[in-house]
Amino acid sequence: MLVNQSISEGNFSDKLLATLDHVEYRRIQSHEDFEDIARLRYRAYKARNVLPVSAKSMLDAIDFDEQAYVFGVYYYEQLVSTLRIHHVTPDHRVSQSAGVFSEAINAFLDAGLTLIDPARFAVDPEFASERSAMPYLTVRPTIMAAIHFDADRMLQHIRPQHSAFYRRFFYADVVVPPTMTTTYGFELTLLASPTRELRKRLMRRFPAFQSEAYERRLMFGSAADLALPPLTVLPTARLAGRPDSPEMAFLR
Repeated sequence: MLVNQSISEGNFSDKLLATLDHVEYRRIQSHEDFEDIARLRYRAYKARNVLPVSAKSMLDAIDFDEQAYVFGVYYYEQLVSTLRIHHVTPDHRVSQSAGVFSEAINAFLDAGLTLIDPARFAVDPEFASERSAMPYLTVRPTIMAAIHFDADRMLQHIRPQHSAFYRRFFYADVVVPPTMTTTYGFELTLLASPTRELRKRLMRRFPAFQSEAYERRLMFGSAADLALPPLTVLPTARLAGRPDSPEMAFLR
């Protein structure tokens, strides 16, 4: 049974890399791109029956926070998924998870920890099956953010039935047990992954999550620092997997 699982995992790892060859990431900044993201969020949430009960729009104020990073994932130049990532620090506490789990989030921050809080995960229903690579490649920037910002924890506020996956795949621990939310009208639970341990273990299993430092700078550097307009960024996982790559040195 373990052998079969290993073969399956190896095949899926190859599938992730092969799919990533046709993926581009775009930091969303223009009005037109944000409208596309809003439409995609609506389609994805409606298909999964998780539309926020009180939402008037699929965009909100913290989409535009200075430490929020909204990404579109393009497959063969078609927008197929999106994710928003918050870099949360003791001095900048804007966080999607804090809306439900404020006590737990503040406890992390009061202890001096820094966090990566992914939110607004949405995949076009056509690409959302468990066998699809796209949900995994959509969360790839969360690992990149944890490395770029050298964060202590990566959060997951999720429905309880998904917690087993995050414990297995992202080595996450339960921080807050299932809690009923008024925003969504169903239960959510909060998990957290230790990012430095996650980085080593996950990238050994799935090289598609590797990245070069310059890709991370393009994804998370400010436009002023980069002196560049918003870019569509090509993944660098295959480059990062070369024996002479600094990433491989980190994993040894």
